[in-house]
Amino acid sequence: MTPSMRQAKIAELARQRGEVSVDELVAAFAVTPQTIRKDLNALCARGALKRTHGGAMHPSGVENVEYEARRQIAPAEKRAIGRAAAALIPDHASLFVNIGTTTEAVSQALAGHRGLMVITNNINVANNLRAAPFIEVVIAGGVVRASDGGIVGEAAVDFIRQFKVDFAVIGASAIDADGALLDFDYREVKAAQAIIANARHVVVVADSTKFTRTAPVRIGHLGQAHSFITDRCPLPSIRDLCAEAGVRLVETGA
Repeated sequence: MTPSMRQAKIAELARQRGEVSVDELVAAFAVTPQTIRKDLNALCARGALKRTHGGAMHPSGVENVEYEARRQIAPAEKRAIGRAAAALIPDHASLFVNIGTTTEAVSQALAGHRGLMVITNNINVANNLRAAPFIEVVIAGGVVRASDGGIVGEAAVDFIRQFKVDFAVIGASAIDADGALLDFDYREVKAAQAIIANARHVVVVADSTKFTRTAPVRIGHLGQAHSFITDRCPLPSIRDLCAEAGVRLVETGA
């Protein structure tokens, strides 16, 4: 079992029980206490768990990790996901790109495309692509969230609903074992739902740490996507869901 798979299972146990201890995890996974402590430290560093004396507990799941901290989580994996998503999108296509550090990695990988129209509610995505000579960038109006440059609110949703595009690139703060796509800000979720509803091909992008997190607001379901790109998928339930729903699962292995 790889560390990422073990950490996903640890996070799921903590979600189910509320708290886990080092001793019980050592017994459950037949590894050393040092290995479990490293796993818990990694999970706590990305906000999936909170350390307690002798173990860790599941957080409340109502607050996101700060933007700069999110940018430092799995950067190589996000770059690989970005390249894989960009490879799915042909030149001369129209697409939405929503809020998130993984979708920003996709926008960076798209810079060499030609003839794209990119519609976004993410200032960082617009900034990544503004100098690309053969890409038209259209940015939504609305309330700019100071924490990460996301544009949210009813004005952004109304703007998005004016379009019907070829592709949508969607990120999520967490993916539940049943395939639920989750986020923290209901205003952001409303924009993401409008994006999903107005795209012909929905591409969900998320690194494997998203399987170890939780969030309170439902965007939708992975079964609504056409493609799902991740570095690795440690949950058999997600693999089964993709197979049953006809969702193309791409693992970059980064």
